[in-house]
Amino acid sequence: MSDDYQIHIPPSFFAVYTDARQRLREPLATVRARYEVCEDLANHLVQHAQLLHHAEVPSEEEILLRIHAGLNSPESGVSAAEAGWIVQRLAELLGWNCPLLGE
Repeated sequence: MSDDYQIHIPPSFFAVYTDARQRLREPLATVRARYEVCEDLANHLVQHAQLLHHAEVPSEEEILLRIHAGLNSPESGVSAAEAGWIVQRLAELLGWNCPLLGE
């Protein structure tokens, strides 16, 4: 059986779902689906972060910390580890330094 999945999942996202022995804690299909959600969310947040930076909040660090706080709430639909990854990916997409995130 061939695996026709075309999307590259970075090692940083696999790390969200691996244990100390580098084994996935969830089925690969679940990890793939969660990656797509998290990557889409990070890309969606780019424009929001840029608007905040130009309109309200001058500090890139403060913007990322606020977004992380929102994602780290139970209502967000993402886990704490996913929230951290999303903000790190968002910082990467924006070319900003990612602050130390409290999990």
